[in-house]
Amino acid sequence: METIILFAPLVGSLIAGFGWRVVSEKGAQYLTTGLLFLACLLSWVVFLTHDPSHVKHIHILDYIQSGTLSAEWSIRLDRLTSIMLIVVTSVSALVHLYSLGYMAHDENWKEGESYKARFFAYLSFFTFAMLMLVTADNLVQMFFGWEGVGVASYLLIGFYYKKPSANAAAIKAFVVNRVGDFGFLLGILGLFFLTDSIRFDDIFASAPQLAETQLTFLWTDWNAANLLAFLLFVGAMGKSAQLFLHTWLPDAMEGPTPVSALIHAATMVTAGVFLVCRMSPLMEYAPEATAFITFLGATTAFVAATIGLVQNDIKRVIAYSTMSQLGYMFVAAGVGVYSVAMFHLLTHAFFKAMLFLGAGSVIHGMHHEQDMRNYGNLRKKLPYTFWAMMIGTLAITGVGIPLSGWIGFAGFVSKDAIIESAWAGTNGGYAFWMLVIAALFTSFYSWRLMFLTFYGEARGNKHTHEHAHESPKVMLVPLGVLALGSVFAGMIWYGSFFGDHNKVNAFFGIPVHHEAAAEGEAAGHGEEQAAADTLAAADTGHGEAAPAASEEHAAADHGMAPQGAIFMHPDNHVMDDAHHAPTWVKLSPFIAMALGFVVALWFYIWNPALPAKVAEVNRPLYLFLLNKWYFDEIYDFVFVQPAKAIGRFFWKRGDGNVIDGTINGVAMGIIPFFTRLAGRAQSGYIFTYAFAMVIGIVVLISWMTLSGGAH
Repeated sequence: METIILFAPLVGSLIAGFGWRVVSEKGAQYLTTGLLFLACLLSWVVFLTHDPSHVKHIHILDYIQSGTLSAEWSIRLDRLTSIMLIVVTSVSALVHLYSLGYMAHDENWKEGESYKARFFAYLSFFTFAMLMLVTADNLVQMFFGWEGVGVASYLLIGFYYKKPSANAAAIKAFVVNRVGDFGFLLGILGLFFLTDSIRFDDIFASAPQLAETQLTFLWTDWNAANLLAFLLFVGAMGKSAQLFLHTWLPDAMEGPTPVSALIHAATMVTAGVFLVCRMSPLMEYAPEATAFITFLGATTAFVAATIGLVQNDIKRVIAYSTMSQLGYMFVAAGVGVYSVAMFHLLTHAFFKAMLFLGAGSVIHGMHHEQDMRNYGNLRKKLPYTFWAMMIGTLAITGVGIPLSGWIGFAGFVSKDAIIESAWAGTNGGYAFWMLVIAALFTSFYSWRLMFLTFYGEARGNKHTHEHAHESPKVMLVPLGVLALGSVFAGMIWYGSFFGDHNKVNAFFGIPVHHEAAAEGEAAGHGEEQAAADTLAAADTGHGEAAPAASEEHAAADHGMAPQGAIFMHPDNHVMDDAHHAPTWVKLSPFIAMALGFVVALWFYIWNPALPAKVAEVNRPLYLFLLNKWYFDEIYDFVFVQPAKAIGRFFWKRGDGNVIDGTINGVAMGIIPFFTRLAGRAQSGYIFTYAFAMVIGIVVLISWMTLSGGAH
């Protein structure tokens, strides 16, 4: 079953890409879509039926055998894998279905041009590469899938290859991701150097030893666990568009909207979060690296939210929203609550994919107009799209019943869990406040999008508004399915990801803290006392298994990989502390959401003239945010222009002056000079030629005489 899930998209991609003339263009579309729905169905069966306490290894074939390096291609099935399977296949299947309508008549292609089979082949190839990444049982296989999704994203972002902007965006995404991938590759090499293996179980078993190992890198000694965890995170920064390696994400909106929903909302950009959670046994022994992850994630969430406040392209607003939400996930992973990071990854996949597909429905109905300033009053023209995006907005802004913990839309449940975890993990520090402020901004720009698009007066081209129309059913059905996930996903899985600690442990296959739990119950203090006992026991020695330590920690100390899909150190009590956060902490995201909603209502419904006045009064700040903190301009000045200058130097001085100059000098200067000298010898007089022959004979005889005498 797992093998079918993995290879069904690849089969569809190959047939659609190379055999579409045989099965027809329409047949290729239906074939790839059908195979994705098959993979989706089987993924849900696996998710709901497999035993999380048992890690399943399915060998496919041997990949690399070289010395001690052994990289098999095999499927690792545990709870992390099963979560990613349903996320990837569900969103991909719905995007395939949606694309049947969206790509039916694309204005970027002439009538009669064949582009649909190629598009669906790319989508399916991307899905296969992503599945290979999430099912990997070792780092080499993961890197293979990692690069595969990079290639697929390049092909999909640049799908409209006739547009220079699309080609530039595809190249930008490819180059920026290579920077992150270089860090990831260094991390893999470092782990192999120290552990002599790239298999996850071997690396996880070696994590305690790595924490006590020094590694020389760039002429400096580093703690091995911290350095390698940081290098792996550099790869995650590129793929998940974290600050400094984020500039490719908004430009990637040049691809068709279904691509944005698939790659830049729910699947590829979450690969970095998945990597950090997968490597949790290493991360737990790398406190400096996880502190950096927390800091950068919180900063990314804030920066992206500020940029989203003023963007006018509907897809770019949602793109910066994605970047911000990824920052939330990294904060959860950075403070050690990996289950909550995966929880938000799951819920975010539903409501963000729906927002992107809803935006695509608006663009489709408005004849490919993407500027929200040319929208307005569309809720009656596009009623189904309106309600779908309304549900998505309620989910992403975090609407729910405060203090209930789990009654609300999907984003309310998972985002509040992250903010509470950030408070517990940083003692109410920087990350907590950045996420609360980002929640306020998220609410404002999300409602701004809704109000500019569906409320107020119709703006822009009158003809476009008159002919605005709802999308076909094949595009609306995916919106309906994703709406269900956006409403119920948080409430259904709250207990499994962030509820009772024992339930979370059981869901992820983590052995229960038997002794610690028993001591806590005997003292009558439940989880808090158990946590205190574990902390006290852990104080007996750094990194050593205390009497009350969990079974998986003891296993790790004895050279065995910890059990379970994720690993939380016995000293890690952030989840328990988050449950006991003060009331004001639990209310803060709801208050931020409500405040953002009221300000958006004030700006775009009650007083629509106000935004222009505020922008004019705060012109420098407005331009700063509109130009995305000038990251592109800074990178252009620091990296692009010097690279061009070096290229010009080698072109004009190296290639032009040295190489061409040398060849031209030889061909046009030296050779003609000797030719003229030789020409003078051609006098036409016989005695001159006879004299030259005599001289030649004398030289030859002299040389033979001297050389013969030497012997």
